[in-house]
Amino acid sequence: MFDVGFTEIFLLALIGLLVLGPERLPAVARTVGGYVRKARASWISLRNTIEAELAEADLSAPIKKTSDELKKIGKDLMDVPGFTPENRESPAAESDPEPVDIPEADTAQDSDGGKSENV
Repeated sequence: MFDVGFTEIFLLALIGLLVLGPERLPAVARTVGGYVRKARASWISLRNTIEAELAEADLSAPIKKTSDELKKIGKDLMDVPGFTPENRESPAAESDPEPVDIPEADTAQDSDGGKSENV
């Protein structure tokens, strides 16, 4: 933001020493440092808030776009003849599926013929 080097700081300290005197300069420097610290903290807080809002806007834009597209598709489907919200079954659901034979799992017995003893 401000490009302040060592020579500028030295010059400001020298002018402050001449204007304020050696007794009041430390107190004024502490006060100015406190104000600079508060201003920096406020700036960082504001920047973080703006970045969070922008990130939220970036995330919500695709969701809103997809929602609008789904609403448009729903409206287009309502215009299709023969489609009603109660008639949502797919054509594959109209025919009954054939039953599938599932072989039973072989039950393996213990090597002693299925009898086990508790020891």
